[in-house]
Amino acid sequence: MQCNLVAGLPKFVVVGLPDKAVAESRERVRAAMAAIGLALPPKHIVLNLSPADLPKEGSHFDLPIALALLGAMGVVDAETLAGYVVVGELALDGRIAPSAGVLLAALHASEIGKGLVCPVAQGPEAAWAGQVEVVAAPDLIGLLNHFKGQQLLAMPVAGEADPPGRGPDLVQVKGQETAKRALEIAAAGGHNMLMCGPPGAGKSLLASCLPGILPPLDAAEALEVSMVASVARTLQGGRLTRTRPFRSPHHSASMAALTGGGLKVKPGEVSLAHLGVLFLDELPEFQRAVLDSLRQPLESGVVSVARANAHVTFPARVQLMAAMNPCRCGHLGDPALACARAPKCAADYQAKVSGPLLDRIDLHVEVLPVTAADLVLPPPAEGSAEVAARVAAARAVQGRRYADTAFRTNAEADGEPLMAVASPDDAGRALLAQAAEAMRLSARGYTRVLRTSRTIADLAGAEQVMRIHVAEALSYRRRPPSN
Repeated sequence: MQCNLVAGLPKFVVVGLPDKAVAESRERVRAAMAAIGLALPPKHIVLNLSPADLPKEGSHFDLPIALALLGAMGVVDAETLAGYVVVGELALDGRIAPSAGVLLAALHASEIGKGLVCPVAQGPEAAWAGQVEVVAAPDLIGLLNHFKGQQLLAMPVAGEADPPGRGPDLVQVKGQETAKRALEIAAAGGHNMLMCGPPGAGKSLLASCLPGILPPLDAAEALEVSMVASVARTLQGGRLTRTRPFRSPHHSASMAALTGGGLKVKPGEVSLAHLGVLFLDELPEFQRAVLDSLRQPLESGVVSVARANAHVTFPARVQLMAAMNPCRCGHLGDPALACARAPKCAADYQAKVSGPLLDRIDLHVEVLPVTAADLVLPPPAEGSAEVAARVAAARAVQGRRYADTAFRTNAEADGEPLMAVASPDDAGRALLAQAAEAMRLSARGYTRVLRTSRTIADLAGAEQVMRIHVAEALSYRRRPPSN
């Protein structure tokens, strides 16, 4: 950012493709300076936001513009200001208001060896960046006094890390032993999972139990999740969380809401669920184009939002959990309750979800209706705590296995690293070859069976993937449609 004061008619011009919010910062800066007893010099003021050909948007340019102007006026040392990354919005009375993306700005400042100037309310958030000087100022006059040495602003302390939260417990789920087993496999390897069953069978309850059996975020993962929350302005008081995100958007969500976008590009639900769970209930009720927009993020772990005026990439390494009814009425297998269009209604309803999206789901589970006999049974002896212990042990094995790679879980493994650890024994290889032909598995489907088999073997404590692990993984694959 450059500021120049030249002789001429008094005028304050901001150049460099500013949007409306940046252009209006002139009046906020003028009012804030007047509030601390300073007036703009009677000169032609030109403030350049470089690079000049990149559009600038957002009110967080207020404080940088004010400091650049004060440096050009000689109120503060311009050389001192050059050692800081500055972000913050100005109120008319000179107070510095919070802005989005302070944590990312702090990490960027740390990378380039500079300090950070930010609003005092976001000081605890910026302090999580580690070895970086953070100047968290409540107002413009306090910031000026700090740089002049008349008032020293205290270095903020990093916000607290909230302990992992727990949702519903698996002891609340009656019956559904197959679904609970699949849920454990999904949690252990980070696999995508789809549950199909009638209304009231417990699909949503099972999905809500998933965060309770997932391992908490480690320090690096918590920072990644918090960076997305910082951009989305959902990080409150600089408090990081160890709980994995669980996002459950309504089926009326638009493509921009799910994958990101909008006039001012923001992360969508798939990015807000980064390193956590994205739960899509009533899957066929989503617009087909919206669902298909998830195909690329589910494979790559990132989502690229391309607009005419912006091209932004957000992280999107999520575990997809989905639930659906077998047909619109939901009672396909019950002649007494099924509608008159059964079974044709089931084919029409399930066809709303594209085959390529279903091919990216590792575990397809049929959730059967809960009977009265299941409801009167006592709670199961094993709850989320016991399952979470097994999941944590399997995740620890994967952490050691992929320590020298970019992968975290079996669901992310690919290429040579996957083949080196997931190749089955001779009997398992023969079964997989036979099933690939009979089930018409795609190359992606074949790879995903290997990943799931490796996770099942990890839960069993086996070094090598065996036939029994491959057989269980194949039992969760989607069956090809009958002709």
